[in-house]
Amino acid sequence: MSELPKSTGAPARQNVTFPSAGGTAHGYLALPPSGSGPGVIVIQEWWGLTDHIANVADRLAAEGFVALAPDLYGGNVAHDSGEALRMMRELPVARGVELLSGAVGHLLALPEVTSESVASVGFCMGGGFVIEQAAADPRVAAAVPFYGVVQGELPDFSRLKAQILGHYGEQDTSITKESRERLVEAIERQSGITPDIRLYPAGHAFFNDGRPETYDPGSAASAWQSTLAFLREQLG
Repeated sequence: MSELPKSTGAPARQNVTFPSAGGTAHGYLALPPSGSGPGVIVIQEWWGLTDHIANVADRLAAEGFVALAPDLYGGNVAHDSGEALRMMRELPVARGVELLSGAVGHLLALPEVTSESVASVGFCMGGGFVIEQAAADPRVAAAVPFYGVVQGELPDFSRLKAQILGHYGEQDTSITKESRERLVEAIERQSGITPDIRLYPAGHAFFNDGRPETYDPGSAASAWQSTLAFLREQLG
């Protein structure tokens, strides 16, 4: 990775490559104006590493974090829900977790990262991977799933170290109350950690301002402010 330019105004941005899962992975990295800060992984929706996900990384960087959004689809971006579903199904959970582990290692190795552990923020499919990755990797100290969907069986949470702040829409028909309660019960029973699950008067993908049909500005703003406070509390 070439050296990132330092900035005192806007976040510095760069497409990066790093070793992961036995190969070379790609991602989008954003540095804060100060040039350094705690590390945060940003995990994509089922659409891929879109402009929206890169913008989330930029917003985190503007708030003082070093944000890395790994590309789990190897450069592919879905253009409709059918294609997105196919691409998500072609990414096994274990493979995604392996790729994310490489991203965590890369982020923690950067001299610009001041934290000894990282946080993870993800959306929809990425929210599920936030949960899966936190369960598998004790280097994740804070996990923030936005409407996170866990594919298949729940992971083993006995190694979980991360505090969890989850954001879910009350009108999200794809994630039932029962599934949320099942997730919370499993986490509490296996790890002793009680997730902070917050509900909003919105549907699925309420944070995605690139999709006006789902975006809810009030819910998104509230979830964003609580996320920033949570990340600062957990990472310092």
